[in-house]
Amino acid sequence: MKPTLFILAAGMGSRYGGLKQLDGLGPNGETIMDYSVFDAMRAGFGKVVFVIRKDFEQDFREKVLSKYEGIIPTEVVFQSLDALPEGYTCPADRSKPWGTNHAVLMGKDAIKEPFAVINADDFYGRDAFEVIAKELSREHDRKGDYCMVGFRVGNTMTENGSVARGVCETKDGLLTSVVERTAISFDPEHRIVFTDENGKEQTLAPNTPVSMNLWGFTPDYFDFSEREFKHFLDRDINTPKSEYFIPLCIDTLINSGEATVKVLDTDSRWFGVTYSADRPGVVAKFAELHEKGEYPTPLFKK
Repeated sequence: MKPTLFILAAGMGSRYGGLKQLDGLGPNGETIMDYSVFDAMRAGFGKVVFVIRKDFEQDFREKVLSKYEGIIPTEVVFQSLDALPEGYTCPADRSKPWGTNHAVLMGKDAIKEPFAVINADDFYGRDAFEVIAKELSREHDRKGDYCMVGFRVGNTMTENGSVARGVCETKDGLLTSVVERTAISFDPEHRIVFTDENGKEQTLAPNTPVSMNLWGFTPDYFDFSEREFKHFLDRDINTPKSEYFIPLCIDTLINSGEATVKVLDTDSRWFGVTYSADRPGVVAKFAELHEKGEYPTPLFKK
C-alpha cells in the first residue's frame, strides 16, 4: 500500500505576509508545495491530501489542484474553528485556529493508509521524502509505530533572523522529547545558539536533530489524537490562544508508552521563506537545482 502525503496548508504566513503557499518561487512559477508533491511522487507516495480553510477553496482548486490533475490523486479537507468533537462548542471569542494537530485530525475520514505530514511552505528535499517513504512502506504490525525525519539543525537555518525549531532528544534512535525553541539563530561567530527558559544562552551542534514537522503515522494516530484533543479542550477550550500541536500529542503518547517514534536522519537541506528577505535566496536555490538537473523544467508535464 502506497503511503499518502498530508499537507498542512490552512495557515497564513504572518511573518512573511500573504498566502506564501501560492508564491511562485521556481523558474516556472512553481510553489514550494509543488516540489514537495513532486518529491513525494518519485519517492513512492500514491495520493496527496490537503487541509485548507474553506474560504480558500476556490482559489486553491484553481491555482493548485488543477496542476496535479492526471498526475496524482488529490483530496481536500477543511480546518475550521467549529470542527470539534461531539459535545464541544467553539467559544464565541475564539479567532485563532486550534493548531497543527487539530489540522491533522481533519484527515481522519480521508486517510486509511500510512501517511506523512508536512507543512505547505517548507522545502524538505528529495532525500527526506525517500527516507520517510521507505519507513512508511514497511509492515506495521502494532499501533503507535510512528516516525519523523530529524533534520540536522545546521541544514535548517536562515541568515535573515531567528527560527523556531523542535529540538529533539533521542535514545537508541527513538524520540524521547521535542522541545520547541522559538529563537534559534547564528551568533557573531556563526555558532547556532538559543536562549533557554532560564535566560541562559545555549549552543547547538550543527548535527543536532530538529523537527521540521515531517512526521510519519499509521491511521491509528487519529484515534489517539482525538482522545488527546478532548483532554486539551477540557483544559484549554476557553484559553483564546491555546493551540494543540503535533509534538504535544506525541509527547503524551511517548510518555504513556503507547507510541514510539523512530527518528530518521536525512542530509536534505531545508529551506523556506520565513522572512520576505529569504525570498531571493530561495528563488536562486530553486534555479540552481533545476540547472543541476535535480528537477525537470517545467516540474509537471501533462
